[in-house]
Amino acid sequence: MDPVIIVGAGPVGLALSLALARHAVPTVLLDDRPAGDAEEDGRPAGPRPARTAVLRPHTTAFLDRLGAAETREHGAPLAGWRVLRGGRTQVRVEFGEAAGPAPLHVAQSALTTTLAALADNSHHVEVFRGSRLTELTQEPYGVNVRTRAGTWWHGSWLVGCDGARSTVRKLLEVPYAGRTAVERHAVAAVRADLPWPGEGVLYRGAPRSGPGAECVARPLGDDRWRLDWLLPPGGGVVTPEALVARLEATLRVWTGTRHPSYELLDTGVHTVHHRLARRWRRGRTLLAGDAAHLVGSLGTQQLDEGLADAENLAWKLGRVWHQAGRDDSGDDLVDTYVTERRGAISARLRAADQVRPLLRRAGGLRAAVRGKSAAELLTDGHLGRGRIGGPPVYATAPTGLDGTVEVGTVPGARVDDVQVIAPDGWTGRLSERLGGDPLVVLVAPGTRVWDRSRWLQAGLMPKLVRLVGELPARARLLVAETYPGAAPHTVLYVRPDGHLMAAFAGVREESMRLCANRMLGRPDDAEE
Repeated sequence: MDPVIIVGAGPVGLALSLALARHAVPTVLLDDRPAGDAEEDGRPAGPRPARTAVLRPHTTAFLDRLGAAETREHGAPLAGWRVLRGGRTQVRVEFGEAAGPAPLHVAQSALTTTLAALADNSHHVEVFRGSRLTELTQEPYGVNVRTRAGTWWHGSWLVGCDGARSTVRKLLEVPYAGRTAVERHAVAAVRADLPWPGEGVLYRGAPRSGPGAECVARPLGDDRWRLDWLLPPGGGVVTPEALVARLEATLRVWTGTRHPSYELLDTGVHTVHHRLARRWRRGRTLLAGDAAHLVGSLGTQQLDEGLADAENLAWKLGRVWHQAGRDDSGDDLVDTYVTERRGAISARLRAADQVRPLLRRAGGLRAAVRGKSAAELLTDGHLGRGRIGGPPVYATAPTGLDGTVEVGTVPGARVDDVQVIAPDGWTGRLSERLGGDPLVVLVAPGTRVWDRSRWLQAGLMPKLVRLVGELPARARLLVAETYPGAAPHTVLYVRPDGHLMAAFAGVREESMRLCANRMLGRPDDAEE
């Protein structure tokens, strides 16, 4: 079977190649920039402290499974979050055991470096830099591409992760419609002693204080911070002198000193565009990340969404690659990637378009947007929660199955990261077992205090062990002491990317077989 060709060795392309490697799928990673070449904006390649991303906890867990836990050492988890208006706290969020895991703020260069090192050391990934695409042709069972050097490559599938100016998307002649410059931010990375150690802060100026009064500060560790000032629409060029003046004025207010001490590490202007490719698939060629979409207003994070594309696509493409020639369900399964991820981004863009005009004008906010204040809505965006920034609920979850029950997670949503135990005695978080086979999770209180040899032979376990081995898709069995909203003996069927397919009252053999087939886009009566 031919490898999967991935175009673009940024974080999304690298993460996708590593995720496919976990499924033993070989990939050829083509990137048009030679090692050490300049970045798109003309600056020398290298660490850019002002170019960062905030990753939601489940995205960080995805990177951990790829072997990129080192990323945590180069970033800073938010100890908390607060929204201030004129110095008065409007919203306060703390993270920890009770409040749940924190988002991680990390420099993109550190993430890319970590992923690139993993790809270079993977037996399933070959990276070729300085390989710019000039031609793309497709066959019924493969894709051919030609690079500027005249080299032809043949792959079973191709995924374009080559950025907002995607060559793959242009060769496919896919329109990339949307809105230009929906937000602009002046950005500075500094080393300074701010009064909120480890916390993210959204500081909104006093009413009628004029444009540019909204500023976000996010910690990067070691007293380093990224500061973003919202610029007025249609603003002109931000000169270095104007940015430094803005920085010093902000630090004077925050620190209460006339001459605040700081070290300027990096500056820039971040322009947010909203775009959505009309199609994410033509034949055996797919789009992901910046090549497929651009989001980012109201604190939402484009890189986080791109990594969600990689996680969603990897297990599906891995399954299809290994099933080639054995059944014809591959097209339907790959199409669910397009349906789910494009639908999620489209909903994200619609929500931003509806809410943004209300947040940028005075008055009427609480009554206008489902009872939430401006501060609460902006918190949702920055922390990846709620309608603006929360994980999607995929509408492809099966319906009409017998024996289903309601739990604290609706079908199609991401499951809670509860403590689990495997039949071999392994214990840990549910998220640690994602990314491979589907998971079947039995809710069984008291499991931890029983002898393992006893609970493996007790109650529903023998029947469930047998069923898991007979399902159309190989699955892993786990046991949880509790799960939010679930009664004892509830059985959860969880996709490899952590989204709930269905919850059952006990062991429902026929319904679980149907659930497995529908997850794979196969007929209800299909067998493995």
